Amino acid sequence: MKHLLISILMLILPTTAMAQNVILINPFEVPKGQEAEAIVYWEAARDFLQQQPGYVSTELHQSIQPNARFHLINIAEWENIETFKAATSKMRKELTQKRIEGMKFYPALYDIIRK
Repeated sequence: MKHLLISILMLILPTTAMAQNVILINPFEVPKGQEAEAIVYWEAARDFLQQQPGYVSTELHQSIQPNARFHLINIAEWENIETFKAATSKMRKELTQKRIEGMKFYPALYDIIRK
């Protein structure tokens, strides 16, 4: 009986204990001269999303090369796809910060496959 219980636990635990968070990588195209406004928008979105279930962390990265296509890239971590979708859907409805005209986003969710 003890071995059966251990075998069952070994089958169940990997799917729950090893469940991996999802990573959002979201590069932005920001119109020239509007970088400061884009950062203010990002901060408002971050402040909203931090309060949502499933949020883990986020960081905004800025290019150090002037010829980079994307000068700002957001990298965030969420517990799962469902909480990310629910939070961003809620944000689109409730965030009062005005989006920057001409700013384009290219978000995608990723799994970490190597460290």
